[in-house]
Amino acid sequence: MSGERRPGRLGVGVVGAGRVGAVLGSALRAAGHPVVAVSAISAESRERAEQLLPGVPVLDVPEVVRRSELVLLAVPDDALEGLVTGLADVGAWQMGQIVAHTSGRYGVGVLAAARSAGVIPLALHPAMTFTGTSLDLARLVGCTFAVTAPGPVLPIGQALVVEVGGEPVVVAEEARPLYHAALAHGANHLVVLVAQAAQALAAAGVDDPGRVLGPLLSAALDGSLRAASAGAPTSPGGAASGGPGAITALTGPVRRGDAGTVRDHTEVLGALGASTGAVDVPLSYRTLARAATSRALAAGLLDAGAAQTLLDALSEPSRVAGMPGDPAALDGVGPPGPGDDPGAAQDAPDPDDDRTQEDDA
Repeated sequence: MSGERRPGRLGVGVVGAGRVGAVLGSALRAAGHPVVAVSAISAESRERAEQLLPGVPVLDVPEVVRRSELVLLAVPDDALEGLVTGLADVGAWQMGQIVAHTSGRYGVGVLAAARSAGVIPLALHPAMTFTGTSLDLARLVGCTFAVTAPGPVLPIGQALVVEVGGEPVVVAEEARPLYHAALAHGANHLVVLVAQAAQALAAAGVDDPGRVLGPLLSAALDGSLRAASAGAPTSPGGAASGGPGAITALTGPVRRGDAGTVRDHTEVLGALGASTGAVDVPLSYRTLARAATSRALAAGLLDAGAAQTLLDALSEPSRVAGMPGDPAALDGVGPPGPGDDPGAAQDAPDPDDDRTQEDDA
């Protein structure tokens, strides 16, 4: 670790100038922590580092670690453990150094090889979508960060989160996989639902599906989030005793017990799947409508008779020509929605990009 240490400030080294690493490095810098070095492999990452961390030297990873008091590891989840172990093998870690990673999937166990060298381990995951631009800096204000660390050093992680404008939420080591699955399920599958709904609207002749969906989905999201907070646990680790939660914001045919409309929906969406190959749309509709029915029944929003009528309407229909009966047959099925780039999936990933769309998470 080089350079004179300022009181209360840490020399930060950013390993991985992906969308999260560069932004968090910039936020720490704005909070008064000098960023002493950054690693960036791809041209995109180098450009991002130049824009968000101007003047910071771009160095190889061992040198970034050598210069740093706080090492921020912002690399893909699958690369994290190997990176930590590899740096331990070359003796890069230093006693008393703070090492924080940004993976939602892992706690501090993945830093075991570094901990053996005497580092202070932190896991800090921001629950936000990152663009990798300065726009993200304002969005950090009020953003929750899952903080996982050994008890004695937990305040260090919480303090770092507060310094960049975030709100720390302590997540136990063993709960990290479930925490991350919850975020991925919510954020990623919300995107899938929007894509499916937009495709159906386009097939119905709507020129701008996003404009139609925007106010409706924004209102639904806002209402469900408010209801989820109202039904939050009243004690740590407790059940959601404040109320039934987000499901109370449910509207539409399931909430009304309108089985006829639900049956019509399954038929027209099945026809859409048969004609376009988008067989995931009717399958998703039935799966989520059944889940909505079950949750509405449990919350007292439906009586048992209405729920059973809905479930009957949602039972598997006769197979439509071109529509597989086994969901496993959906692998690779589903044409791009309006505005999608058919070649996008073939683009080579940015090796420094630690937070892709599915990690919003």
